[in-house]
Amino acid sequence: MKEAMFYEKVEESAVKCQLCPHRCKINESKSGICGVRENKGGILYSMVYGTVAARSTDPIEKKPLFHFYPGSTAYSIATVGCNFRCKNCQNFDLSQMSKGKGKGKGKKKGRIVGEDISPQEIVAAAKNYKCKSISYTYTEPTIFFEYAYDIAKLAYKEGICNTFVSNGYITEEAIRTFAPYLDAINIDLKSLSDEFYRKNCGGHLQPVLDTIKLYKSLGVWVEVTTLVIPTLNDSAEDFKELAEFIKSVGAEIPWHISQFYPTYKLTHLPLTPVTKIHEAREIGLDAGLRYVYEGNVPGEGREDTYCYNCGKLLIRRYGFKSIENKMNLSGSKCPDCGVTIDGVF
Repeated sequence: MKEAMFYEKVEESAVKCQLCPHRCKINESKSGICGVRENKGGILYSMVYGTVAARSTDPIEKKPLFHFYPGSTAYSIATVGCNFRCKNCQNFDLSQMSKGKGKGKGKKKGRIVGEDISPQEIVAAAKNYKCKSISYTYTEPTIFFEYAYDIAKLAYKEGICNTFVSNGYITEEAIRTFAPYLDAINIDLKSLSDEFYRKNCGGHLQPVLDTIKLYKSLGVWVEVTTLVIPTLNDSAEDFKELAEFIKSVGAEIPWHISQFYPTYKLTHLPLTPVTKIHEAREIGLDAGLRYVYEGNVPGEGREDTYCYNCGKLLIRRYGFKSIENKMNLSGSKCPDCGVTIDGVF
């Protein structure tokens, strides 16, 4: 437990959290929508600081980050909690664990579980496993901001990179605070429909769009993922709107289009047809995006990286593994035509 950043005191003993766009007003002994930031005596505390619910050494491609030191490993950590309640969440056992039961803000506190691990121990573990980066992932890193921030500053001093896998629901002040220590981020852009965000996630679209733009402007390497859910965000118009928005921010932003597997509260929906994933990729390329990838469909050959200028194969992948990487020999240049390939190599 540690005093939270980004909050102000309001109305007697209540506080207002300023970490994410929900900007929850939290009364005494209650928590915000994320379930892990609690008001105790007029002071807002992070209840998950130093409490790791999941950790692993992953290939960076699993994030997915395909243009950030491909072939490297990331020491990946998470706490419980999330500021969304996505009906399709694949890690709902962790993300929703802290929220307890009931309706509305200030609900009964759920469970905070995990190992007690200091920031220093996380960085030491990353060094021990020779990881190029530490990834704050599995659940939403915004909700354990203070813990991630302290780790990131230590990692930065040790020459270890920091990456987020995020829903993008974070305030500008928090982004600007973390950005000097953040090297790359993959942001879920679930739809270009605010209704989708309200009904499926419990949030709004515009803050996510603003987050993508701001991180890009601050020099953080950005990649975007869209999970294609049958009947919810799988029309050609959906794909076109998503691709055009990403292109408006930067044609060099890699777009990962992932296949949906029935899970959590959407088990009644089918697996995304592979033909839909192919369709979305073609629409993205036609819109002018340089790099469009298919996720959760290994072996289809559309998770490889090609030079956007001459079309030559640069990185061959299968699942989360780089099978062949010509960029290791040429740095950021295509070895065939010499054009600069976007990313961090």
